[in-house]
Amino acid sequence: MYLLVYIKVLSYICTKMQKYFHKNKKMDEFIKLGYLAGATRFRRISDKLYIDGNKLYSDANVQFKASWFSVYYALSVSEKPLTVLDLANIIGFSHITVKNIIREMENENLVQIEQNIKDKRSKIIHLSEKGISELPKLRELWKKFSIALQSILEEGHPDILNILARIDSKLDSCHIYDIRENSLSINILDYKPSLKDSFTTLVGNWLSDMLNGKLEQEDLFTINNPGEAYLLNGGFVFFAEYCNEIVGCVALKRLDESQFEFAKLIVTEQARRLGVATKLIERCITRCKENNISNLWLQTTNKLVGAHKLYYKMGFMDNEAPLSMNVLERTEKIMMLQLNGDNL
Repeated sequence: MYLLVYIKVLSYICTKMQKYFHKNKKMDEFIKLGYLAGATRFRRISDKLYIDGNKLYSDANVQFKASWFSVYYALSVSEKPLTVLDLANIIGFSHITVKNIIREMENENLVQIEQNIKDKRSKIIHLSEKGISELPKLRELWKKFSIALQSILEEGHPDILNILARIDSKLDSCHIYDIRENSLSINILDYKPSLKDSFTTLVGNWLSDMLNGKLEQEDLFTINNPGEAYLLNGGFVFFAEYCNEIVGCVALKRLDESQFEFAKLIVTEQARRLGVATKLIERCITRCKENNISNLWLQTTNKLVGAHKLYYKMGFMDNEAPLSMNVLERTEKIMMLQLNGDNL
């Protein structure tokens, strides 16, 4: 199992092995860069593993490169010859990368390349007699490498294979080049019945964690009845969608004809550095202005210091609660944004 995952996910191994990088002073600056240096750190780990793999082959007097493993292995377990396109699809490498590996392996007489009878535009590849004869020796080396790699990776995190699988899958469905300036790929959606469960899950889980399960009566009602709690009274509920997943929500509660309160601003942990909260608040402000609302209020607690910084940045100021607001028992701070001026 570890052997099969090895080559495909080499470039994704990173954060769970930080203690190894801390021993190397050259990496200190890259560690400080966090996610920005992710690709660089993936590449460094990949290079280290390829170097170790090549040394293992060299010490065993086997003319083989670690970078050939995925193509060679796919050919060794296939019941029929494969095209370059077949191999690229199986191992997840680019077409040109597979072609280059095939050329190198052909130079070592490990593969044979023949014209594809079914499609003269392509060629088929299979292991040569030499390639087949080397297989038993290579399997013994792979077994040793797999055991060593398992020991290293599981020390970083016992669930490392599943973590790598999730990263691999996520990068297939959500490409970094689509994100551009982080928040451009975030879609803000209005409430619809099909999103009710997302609201219940997001808000319920967050409040339960923050309050240690001690939810107030209003919380219990709004969590399970967002449509009735907000929409029926002239309010709104918005959701943030990122890479086809709901990653945040916020509610606008109407206090009276000229005032709204925004509440239940929740963003999943994975999306907290993408500007999701800002996008949700901006949508609340826009909707308030569209409805000629003068003041936008919020309730918060002193422990949410990071959120307070964002609120102040967006123009909210400390204030006393209006008469129309139902102040929660846990509330320690009331803030208001005046919308009849230039606040943004």
